[in-house]
Amino acid sequence: MPQVQANGIAIEYETHGDPANPPLLLIMGLGAQLTLWPIELVEALAGRGYYVIRHDNRDIGLSQKFSQAGTPNFKRVALMRMFGLRPKLPYRLADMAQDAAALLDVLGIGKAHIVGASMGGMIAQLLAIDHAHKVETLTSIFSTTGNRRLPPPRKEAMDALLNRAPAGATLEQVIPFGMNVARAIGSPAYPSAEDRLRANITRDFHRSFFPEGAARQLCAIIDDGDRRARLKSVTAPTLVIHGVDDPLVPVEGGRDTAASIPGAKLHEIPGMGHDLPLELVDEIAGAISAHAR
Repeated sequence: MPQVQANGIAIEYETHGDPANPPLLLIMGLGAQLTLWPIELVEALAGRGYYVIRHDNRDIGLSQKFSQAGTPNFKRVALMRMFGLRPKLPYRLADMAQDAAALLDVLGIGKAHIVGASMGGMIAQLLAIDHAHKVETLTSIFSTTGNRRLPPPRKEAMDALLNRAPAGATLEQVIPFGMNVARAIGSPAYPSAEDRLRANITRDFHRSFFPEGAARQLCAIIDDGDRRARLKSVTAPTLVIHGVDDPLVPVEGGRDTAASIPGAKLHEIPGMGHDLPLELVDEIAGAISAHAR
């Protein structure tokens, strides 16, 4: 897969489909490599006539790491934000949005359909706020606004997400952690087959195992705060997709996102959690494609 210098850092990306087709950028979530976008969904979007780009966010996968910055304390960051203070961080969520905009620039793409999932949805929202000229349409998947009054994640889902395998862990040690996360946040109506989960965890471990990047990304999420007032400035046509049974980002987060963006459409999916099940690929790809058209 190719790598480019964009926004002053190395960003790993890959493309699918005909470059002559309308570009569509996929932005993944917290601690997740570009491979977490199911290839079946990527190919479904390419098959619907889009030039699909997916990339590793900074500090994860094969993109540039920020080990020299150390690991900030997310509880301290959260406490500071409660008192209206901005902590010193190695990067903020806005920097990650700038990465995505710069990647499009390097690829010679003036404007793209932007699709973000979870933290990637937050980054996509900031692209539409701060880099509106780069956004043809916006699709925010199981993401939220940063509104602290919304229902929190279920305890078991948050515990699983935060209880990651430590740096230096072996594949045999990582697999149980990964399986636990997938089961805790996944879609109750569409559970993934165990052999598929195990294969995906193995693939991603061999591609890049870098758990410390997720801690810095989490602090960037907390630091960004409530986006509702900023979201009112979004002019890109917006679609919000959210699972009704999401245990990590409850569906109220999607509803709040749609309510905060003028003219946004909300597509709720019963039985869907905080993942992209194969059984829902056609529905999700169809919704994104119909919106983009």
